[in-house]
Amino acid sequence: MKLSLSKDLDYKLFVLLRQAGHAIVKSSEKELRKNGISLVEHAVLFITQSIGDKATPAEIARWMVRERNSISALLMRMEKKGLIRMTKDLDRKNLLRVSLTKKGKKAYDFSTRMESVHSIISTLPNEVRIRMISYLKELRDKAMEDLGLDYKPPFP
Repeated sequence: MKLSLSKDLDYKLFVLLRQAGHAIVKSSEKELRKNGISLVEHAVLFITQSIGDKATPAEIARWMVRERNSISALLMRMEKKGLIRMTKDLDRKNLLRVSLTKKGKKAYDFSTRMESVHSIISTLPNEVRIRMISYLKELRDKAMEDLGLDYKPPFP
């Protein structure tokens, strides 16, 4: 059975998105390993820095579109590595706040200057990158809707 042109284009776009994403991820992981952090740790550092003093495991999980228990385990490993600090909220004792340590800030600074990501993404003109952000947000939001999740991560 032959796919319709529209479905064929959808599938080709899906495959290209996956290929491009995986290739960029592999390139950035290679560079991050030099500093002893993983891509998922980089994401937590970036998100924690972006959220600021309101960062909690639940909020980080929402931003990453991940289950809270998997993020909690990751945060405990990152705390053992000295990248983050988890402290009880002064007002709500059952709430944990997440912050970067000095080591975590240094790793964050390194990871945001990854040459591999800038080298790859900068091959596109700024106007194209801006349009792609808009398009990818639409795709992400539709996928979230299809999953029954009404939460839209704040980034980008």
